[in-house]
Amino acid sequence: MTVELDQQCINTLRFLSVDMIQKANSGHPGLPLGAAPMAYALWMRWLRFNPKNPHWFNRDRFVLSAGHGSALLYSLLHLTGYGLSLNDIRQFRQWGSKAPGHPERGHTPGVETTTGPLGQGFGNAVGMAIAEAQLAARYNRPGHALIDHHTFAIVSDGDLMEGVASEAASLAGHLKLGKLTCLYDDNYVTLAAGTDISFSENRAQRFEAYGWHTVSVADGNDLAAIDAALATARAETARPSLILMRTHIGYGSPEQDSFKAHGSPLGTDNVRKTKQNLGWPTEPDFLIPDAALAVFREAVTRGARDEAAWNERMSAYAKAFPELAAELQYRQRDELPPGWDADIPVFPADAKGLATREASGKVMNSIAPKLPALTGGSADLDPSTKTALKGMGDFNPLPDKNSDQQGSDSAGWSYAGRNLHFGIREHAMGTIVNGLAAHGGFIAYGSTFLIFSDYMRPAIRLAALMGLHVVHVFTHDSIAVGEDGPTHQPVEQLASLRAIPNLTVIRPGDANETAVAWRVALETRDRPVMLVLTRQDLPTLDRSRYAAADGLRRGAYVLSDATDGKPELILIASGSEVGLIVAAAERLQQQGIAVRCVSMPSWELFEALPQAERDAVLPPSVSARLAVELGVPQGWDRYVGARGVMLGVERFGASAPAAVVLREYGFTVDNVCARAKALLAGITDAMPKKT
Repeated sequence: MTVELDQQCINTLRFLSVDMIQKANSGHPGLPLGAAPMAYALWMRWLRFNPKNPHWFNRDRFVLSAGHGSALLYSLLHLTGYGLSLNDIRQFRQWGSKAPGHPERGHTPGVETTTGPLGQGFGNAVGMAIAEAQLAARYNRPGHALIDHHTFAIVSDGDLMEGVASEAASLAGHLKLGKLTCLYDDNYVTLAAGTDISFSENRAQRFEAYGWHTVSVADGNDLAAIDAALATARAETARPSLILMRTHIGYGSPEQDSFKAHGSPLGTDNVRKTKQNLGWPTEPDFLIPDAALAVFREAVTRGARDEAAWNERMSAYAKAFPELAAELQYRQRDELPPGWDADIPVFPADAKGLATREASGKVMNSIAPKLPALTGGSADLDPSTKTALKGMGDFNPLPDKNSDQQGSDSAGWSYAGRNLHFGIREHAMGTIVNGLAAHGGFIAYGSTFLIFSDYMRPAIRLAALMGLHVVHVFTHDSIAVGEDGPTHQPVEQLASLRAIPNLTVIRPGDANETAVAWRVALETRDRPVMLVLTRQDLPTLDRSRYAAADGLRRGAYVLSDATDGKPELILIASGSEVGLIVAAAERLQQQGIAVRCVSMPSWELFEALPQAERDAVLPPSVSARLAVELGVPQGWDRYVGARGVMLGVERFGASAPAAVVLREYGFTVDNVCARAKALLAGITDAMPKKT
């Protein structure tokens, strides 16, 4: 390979990117112009991938955390032979194109994760590196290095400024993720100005304090120096690596080193000047020299060879370790193995009952031995969220032989452990479980208190956007948290999370609904599922008197009904309030009021039913409807109708014992009955009188 040909390949990347941005009259030319050399060196000399099979399991993972530079990624994908056509490139940022404004997983072949919100891709990359380490520790055997790949990311100043990246970097350093390398596009410029006005710390020293290996490249156009830095990072196996590349945003353009190059097309004249400055023909647009294309398309042959060699290793492994190979193949296909749910408990009726967080923990631990893909943890809260997988070990580097430090259970510490300790890093937890799911081979879960879902919302939204199979376990779900007070008592969170498209929120009403909720969460493949669970004990309903908990699968179901099946009043509730409406219904029935009780654990599952099935649960002919939920009323109008009412929480909580808080906020049998009777009376009074 000659220096001239390398430079031609780099400029091909630059100007495919510039031309697609200019044609769209929208986009970010600064990063592609400045970062093309590092991207070229990484993709053509270090990254292992197969363009004809973007899902090859042992490929290296590449994350463009600086997702605004998407044009550079699309240029790489097209040139190396992925299923991204030149027409898609020409239709950058247009309706129906496979080249949207920011990279979208599942939309464009070869895009590993959706990026754009800065810092998210950094955390995803940490999750992918954890995934590789855990799979390697579980499945590799002497002479059979089946899982052996690296995770790379291109990150920007903006990524490193975001708090989520700090959280994720701190954890990655602690975990000694030696197969993670981040290439930092260190161009001293952000969207609005130079970094000197807001970002003056020594980034190398900061990452070294996190436990990272760092190496600096003084000239981001120096291929030999970039190559040497990548070789040094590859040789460092005990620490993640940050390569600080001193680059120039908008390199070669009249706007070089200016924030103006970040997020606006260069303009026709400046495109021409940039091409002239870098010795590139001004015509035609979208020029791909044959010699450069031949270099990039070598990736097809190389990728096919690498995958074929891996498939041979997989065949040998399957003969030597058939059970492990079968287990791994289930994980690769994201399938549940036979009998995974055989030991899920059925909880006996119990007036005292147990908290749904407790029931969830029992269900998780009944499943975990038969479902090795289930991996996750909490933000320093597993004793409270009940999400620890007992006997499954902790994911952590093995302690020094001379250390007195011990793991948290008998299985000790190792990368094979399935319990992830995220520390008090909720935002990073969300991005990391997304990275695990995007890597493949995992049903990843994360857990914290519902109130702290606010710290995770960007990652939750992106999981929904990508359709990732992630389970969020949120406990301490209401003002019934009690003494901790309003800072820890969720009020608006349920409504807020239900507003996210493609996210299924489930708030089970007792232990058996919780067991079914876990079944739904694990069977769901195309979106994240959120389980919202109680701190306080809830009665376990007698299912010989009430409908089977499997009704949860429908989102809402008739728990109990009027004697003749013709209710004059419908009480609706989710979660802990199901037991409340059941008690209220019994009293109202004794007073001669025909009541239907509806458990409604999931709006999203209910909305997926045909209208006729929804009407069977909530008949349009019954307008007297009272919904009861410990959250803001927002959204409940669609279920209670124009004449119904909702008993909710319309102000922040208070610090007091849970029973006192619930009483003061009106969540008592007496108040539910009073509200129901007032509702019936009001509807009766409003009815036209017969003449």
